[in-house]
Amino acid sequence: MVTISLCMIVKNEEAVLERCLNSVSDLVDEIVIVDTGSEDRTRDIARAFTQKLYELPWNDDFAAARNASFEKAEMEYCMWLDADDVILEKDRQRFREMKEKL
Repeated sequence: MVTISLCMIVKNEEAVLERCLNSVSDLVDEIVIVDTGSEDRTRDIARAFTQKLYELPWNDDFAAARNASFEKAEMEYCMWLDADDVILEKDRQRFREMKEKL
């Protein structure tokens, strides 16, 4: 079975981050979160799911922030989600099956 890192960049996502991470945390092998300057509870929520939480000052470069999260990943494959994304139950099962087949 392959290993997968979930890599995310976030900023002020306390309203949606927990829901997102609850939908995927048991599917991936690690979660890497790069925070670009949150002023709410985003970091606290992220810490409940991972110790791999990094701060990166926002420099108006989305690709640089995304690449910073990928650079911290240690698994074979990387995937990314936005904080307001949710993996639905039917897709969670498909994800498990895909991960076992790869």
